[in-house]
Amino acid sequence: MSFYPICAEYNDAPLAEQFGSVTEHDVRRALNKTTLSLEDFLALLSPAAIPFLEEMAAKASQLTLQHFGRTIQLFTPLYMANFCTNKCVYCGFNTKNNIPRSQLGPDELEKEAKAIAATGLKHLLILTGDARAKSSPEYIESAVEILRKHFPSVSIEIYAMTEEEYSSLVKVGVDGMTMFQETYNEELYPELHPAGPKHDYRFRLDAPERACKAGMRVVNIGALLGLDEWRHDALKTGIHAAYLQNKYPEVDIAVSLPRIRTHVGDAFTPKSLVSDTALVQNMLALRIFLPRCGITISTREAPDFRENILPLGVTRMSAGVSTEVGGHTCEEEEKVGQFDISDERSVDEMCAVLRKHGYQPVFKDWHPLQEAS
Repeated sequence: MSFYPICAEYNDAPLAEQFGSVTEHDVRRALNKTTLSLEDFLALLSPAAIPFLEEMAAKASQLTLQHFGRTIQLFTPLYMANFCTNKCVYCGFNTKNNIPRSQLGPDELEKEAKAIAATGLKHLLILTGDARAKSSPEYIESAVEILRKHFPSVSIEIYAMTEEEYSSLVKVGVDGMTMFQETYNEELYPELHPAGPKHDYRFRLDAPERACKAGMRVVNIGALLGLDEWRHDALKTGIHAAYLQNKYPEVDIAVSLPRIRTHVGDAFTPKSLVSDTALVQNMLALRIFLPRCGITISTREAPDFRENILPLGVTRMSAGVSTEVGGHTCEEEEKVGQFDISDERSVDEMCAVLRKHGYQPVFKDWHPLQEAS
């Protein structure tokens, strides 16, 4: 089975009309339920739910405390390469962009790993551009073998792979994957991804399920909010997460809520401007719909905003972030990040902020069984 037929149904549905037809009664009914249907989730994402945001926030906060306590897991990304063969119109790594391209070798990876590990972080997310000739599965496997000496948990955010390739990465120590569909709108998708391997909508859509089958412990999905009408992508992201959670209960399914950011290259105008209120509504609806789902808020968001939404469903945050290749240690040469970040605080600064708000920063909540002492 594949999520594609389910997603196709919603791509063909008159979602604007469905959102517009939601009533206050529908929202109230959804808020009073313990287990929500897909229709209830749609109601909480609708314009009719806006007057209920305070009630939604109270329920989302209670559910987050119930399932996650007052803890926030911290992680940081490590960009290993920015070579890319895609032409994603919203990305700074677009192959058409004239930017310095580089890739970390073994010694540079070791140096980056030691610098990040010195901050105390134990969860690492590694990223590359979509260029198999450069960042091959074998290159990624060899990198993971280096990084696993320093981090008990290494996740990937790379190009879509086959189930067999994911299985090979699991064997060398990768325990999580992140895959953003970017937009679930199949009609709009080719316009945003005019060339390159990422042009294949369905292969990317089914990548998270292949990762689940391959034995990943954590699978994190999301849409890049702003590429399509945000409510449409938010709805389909939540439905996708519910599909994976129900089918693979042994896998920790999580969702990221990134808003599009500025980047190097041609100007790109998002289809939908996602306000702070809209992002909060998205997060609240998702938490109430999927109480056990992890929710990540990255450094794309401003410091004050990240702090203000802590009680509303957040379980995971990035800290000490650089979106440049080798950005944690290399300062002498010109570097270009994938996108601009808004929260540049260090790991120590983020820990202090979390503690100030009554949260425990979590560096490590996982250790491979075969390595446990």
